[in-house]
Amino acid sequence: MSKSWLVAALMGSLSVAACVEEPPPRQYYRHAQPVASAPRFQEVIAYPARGQSAEQLDRDRYDCHRWAAQQTGFDPVQMPASAPSGPPSQAPIPGSGVTVGALAGAVLGSIIAPRGSEGGGAIIGAITGGAVGAATENAERAQAERDRAVLASTGGGQQAERSGAYRRALSACLEGRGYSVK
Repeated sequence: MSKSWLVAALMGSLSVAACVEEPPPRQYYRHAQPVASAPRFQEVIAYPARGQSAEQLDRDRYDCHRWAAQQTGFDPVQMPASAPSGPPSQAPIPGSGVTVGALAGAVLGSIIAPRGSEGGGAIIGAITGGAVGAATENAERAQAERDRAVLASTGGGQQAERSGAYRRALSACLEGRGYSVK
């Protein structure tokens, strides 16, 4: 078995890697910061301390919900359905997908190629892998942009503060109407 396939794979990878733009200096990398996910609203438990009926509790809870939402600007019923559950995706380092794809494609192409044409297989694999890597990198970059847009639209940590204010307002209203609240 000749080593021509190894040389061809290395040459293909180097030629693809030469097309990759240099990443920015390390000082420009953004590191993921912990982000508050959409708050899970903790339901307020109300016990009818003055013997109120279940129907009266439902009416009072609804009235207090409307009042608390009006006072705080937060309505747990209107919470966005798709908020990121963790830190936002990081945009990939420019060119990393192309390089990784080209290297993996060159190796796989040389392995899959028929005996005697490993070099050609490596070159075809490098080109195909580079294209797939570029597409993957673009998809990751787009996902990072979507995550940032959703985070900006949900208000990030402000939503958790407003959720707590809503819960306090709802509790105060129900206590004012004679319920024991937890």
